[in-house]
Amino acid sequence: MAGRIEDYALIGDMQTAALVCRDGTVDWLCLPRFDSHAIFAGLLGTGEHGFWRLGPAYAPGAEPPTAARRTYRGDSLILESEWDTPRGTVRVIDFMPPRDGAPQLIRIVEGVYGRVPMRSELRMRFSYGRVVPWVHKQEGRTVAVAGPDSVWFDTEAETYGKALTTYADFTVAPGDRIAFTISWEPSHKEPPALPEPEQSLVATEDFWRDWVEHCTYHGPYREAVVRSLITLKALTYAPTGGIVAAPTTSLPEDIGGVRNWDYRYTWLRDAAITLSSLLRTGYREEARAWREWLLRAVAGDPENLQIMYGIAGERELGEAELDWLPGYEGSTPVRVGNGAAHQLQLDVYGEVTEALHLGHMTGLARNDYASVLQLKLIRYLEDHWNEPDEGIWEVRGPRRHFVHSKVMAWVAVDRTIKLIESGDADGPLERWKQLRDDIHRDVCEKGYDKERNTFTQSYGSQALDASLLLIPQMGFLPPDDKRVIGTIEAIQRELSTSDGFILRYPTDGEEEGVDGLPGDEGAFLACSFWMADDLAMIGRVDEARKLFEKLLSLRNDLGLLAEEWDPRLQRQVGNFPQAFSHVPLIDTALRLTASGAYGG
Repeated sequence: MAGRIEDYALIGDMQTAALVCRDGTVDWLCLPRFDSHAIFAGLLGTGEHGFWRLGPAYAPGAEPPTAARRTYRGDSLILESEWDTPRGTVRVIDFMPPRDGAPQLIRIVEGVYGRVPMRSELRMRFSYGRVVPWVHKQEGRTVAVAGPDSVWFDTEAETYGKALTTYADFTVAPGDRIAFTISWEPSHKEPPALPEPEQSLVATEDFWRDWVEHCTYHGPYREAVVRSLITLKALTYAPTGGIVAAPTTSLPEDIGGVRNWDYRYTWLRDAAITLSSLLRTGYREEARAWREWLLRAVAGDPENLQIMYGIAGERELGEAELDWLPGYEGSTPVRVGNGAAHQLQLDVYGEVTEALHLGHMTGLARNDYASVLQLKLIRYLEDHWNEPDEGIWEVRGPRRHFVHSKVMAWVAVDRTIKLIESGDADGPLERWKQLRDDIHRDVCEKGYDKERNTFTQSYGSQALDASLLLIPQMGFLPPDDKRVIGTIEAIQRELSTSDGFILRYPTDGEEEGVDGLPGDEGAFLACSFWMADDLAMIGRVDEARKLFEKLLSLRNDLGLLAEEWDPRLQRQVGNFPQAFSHVPLIDTALRLTASGAYGG
């Protein structure tokens, strides 16, 4: 059985990623890209669906021992796990070097104290655990082949096969270092070059140290901010600049339920807010690469803007169910692809325009087509802003006039007016000023409940929605407006969990709610960070700091966050690690630091 979500560590090479459990098991790895088929899918099934465990040997039938300590080596994505056993202490170093050739996962076993018996247990299953590869020796190397894929396994340790699994049993003493590497290559090509684990380790550490040195944030929350930035960098597909929402699929928002989605794609919304955080902390190159990805993905067809694309800009992300996988803790179905790709989500126009605006304001090198794209997006919004849509939360129920969508349409128009006023674009300025006023008036008249002094989820609805917390952050209304304060307080009353975190919107248990799905979900972590931001903006800075630091305490021991927190089970849920959780962590840290609202 897979570990708890927070038991996993992330390693990656900015083209794909692996999850490593506390017991030394790699339960998830897709090769060669984030969105490729998994060769280890034990995370969503059982050991029969693929895994690689490397750790101290243990008795048959017993549970594998978990590491006593684990940490990332400095500000890097190099994982170090240590086990204390009756016979001594051993360390395993796990990493994926930034690519210069075949993708590799390297694991180095290092003896620390005593003599520790160890075991590597490698069970490769291609196509998300469905296909058993042909494993054989070729020129002294072990290779697993199935269809278009080959995975090469290299080690100095002696290996043997048993029950369709490759084993290595060995003992390490102090100073011993034994490396294990798997490398992927298309099966029709020549074998990948022999790995050089020690040189790759040095190069990987140098890469991350050099990258982190560009961070311009040096405030009191630097450790949390830097770890979040490293995570966002790890979720960036280096060849194109696309940013995945998470490296996993179908980790449930509701344990045992159906809220299981594939997040291995680039949502314009998630990528745009990620761009914002990167720009504000000194990472212009990543911002420039994402802008280029955006222009390629949207191409000359902004009228058919999708809410998400593949990491290279692919448009077709058809959703399917993998019925041979039992799901994480029985949470089915397991889905690949995402049927929400063709939804209408008008807020995306606002997020993309805001990201382009921020790039312009922070001195990102001018790109004329970016300005042309921005104008085209507004021309589309002119005709469509007053339509119902599926909204930020991608509801699978009927379309509605979501207030957040209208607010973000206003943002798109407002930022484009600023672009024209700066002299860097031409457009019908007066007409669009009138459009901005019309959207603002419409939201304030139809999306605001005077009796309760709060904005609502959608026109004509009584329900609340945590996305309303973005109203002051986007500049739609000032923080001291009584309607803003009323909305913040209403969300605190009606959408807070027992431990003070924020739900996205009300769900109705076994009945289908506004999102068209049965079941409940945990507190959405991004919304809780938004609440901390708003509290700081309205002057309740001590309350904001306490909430922020409480949110930081939810991170696992390595500083990682999933999408949600389940207050009933007291554990992380949803895809992991989640960009949409780490981005607002950075933003809130920046806001609290600027306000001086932090403890000693």
